[in-house]
Amino acid sequence: MASSAPLPPSEPHSFTAMDKEMLNIGGTCQYLTCDSYDFLPFLCESCRGRFCQDHRTEAGHKCAHAGEWAAKRLQQQANRTSTTSSGLKPTIHTATQCSHPQCKTLIDTLNSVGVACSTCNRKYCLKHRIPEAHDCKNIIPVGARQGVRGPSQADKARTALGRLKLWGKEKQAAVVPKPKPSTAASRAVALNQLKRTAKGDDKVPLEKRIYLHVEAEANTTTSKLPKGAFWYNKTWTVGRLLDDAARGLQVQNVNNRGGGEEERLRVFHVEGGRLLEFGEKAEDVLVQGNTIVLLRGVGPVSADA
Repeated sequence: MASSAPLPPSEPHSFTAMDKEMLNIGGTCQYLTCDSYDFLPFLCESCRGRFCQDHRTEAGHKCAHAGEWAAKRLQQQANRTSTTSSGLKPTIHTATQCSHPQCKTLIDTLNSVGVACSTCNRKYCLKHRIPEAHDCKNIIPVGARQGVRGPSQADKARTALGRLKLWGKEKQAAVVPKPKPSTAASRAVALNQLKRTAKGDDKVPLEKRIYLHVEAEANTTTSKLPKGAFWYNKTWTVGRLLDDAARGLQVQNVNNRGGGEEERLRVFHVEGGRLLEFGEKAEDVLVQGNTIVLLRGVGPVSADA
C-alpha cells in the first residue's frame, strides 16, 4: 500500500489534498500498473482521476489531460486582473467629479483623492479642499433646508465678543479704586493668592513675571481646562503669550499654520475691554492680576474693538 502522509503546503499543484469524499472508505489508485489501495487518495485537477501518493502528479500517472488545470488557473487570474484594472481607471461616466462648479478634476482615483468637507457635506479635489477655496460659507450644506443653517463661527464669535465687552465693563466698574485704605490691601491679598496658585515657566525670572487669570471662551473654543492662573514673561509679545496660554489650557492653536480668521485665536483683555494686537508687549497693556480670555474667530482687531 502506498504511503499516505499529508504534504506540507507549498506552490500550487495539479492535484488536490486528500479527497474528503473518500476519507472513510479509501480507493484504488487508477494508474494502470498500480492498483494499490489508498485510504486517502489524491484527486487530479486535470483528468479528475484518483491516485496514490506515488502517482498523484500529472507526470506520475501520465495524465491524458495534462496542463488543463494550469490553463484554467491562468485564465482565472487574467479575468481577475482585467476586472480590477477596469475598476481603477474611472471615466467621466463612472468617476466622481470635484464639487467645485468650475473644476473638472476626477476624484477618488489613483491619481487624485477626494476630500470631504464636513461643513457643506461635499467632496472636493486637493486644490479645493480648504473651505476658503470652495467658498464654503456661502454654500448650503447637502441635506439642509435653505434658510435653516445654524449660526456660523463668525456669528458665534461676534456674540461672544459682545458678552465679553459687557463683562469687561462690569468688571471695570467693580475694580475702580475707591478712597478707602482697604482697597489696595484687598487687591494685594488677591494678587498673593493668585501667585500661590499660578503656574508657568520656571525659567522666567521672578522680577519679570506677570500673573494673570486666563480663561477660554466656551462657545468658540474647546479646551480641556476652562480657566487657570498662570505667570508669563512681561517682556513677551501678546502673540507669544497667547501661544503659552493656549498650551496651558490645552486649547488647539493653529495661528502659526495660516488659514482664515475663523480658526485664529485672539486675546481679549477684560479690564481693558478690547482685543489685543499680537505685536503689543504684555507689560504695556496688562497689569498684575488682570484677566484675559482666549476667543476664536472674532476677526482682526478693529478700532472699535
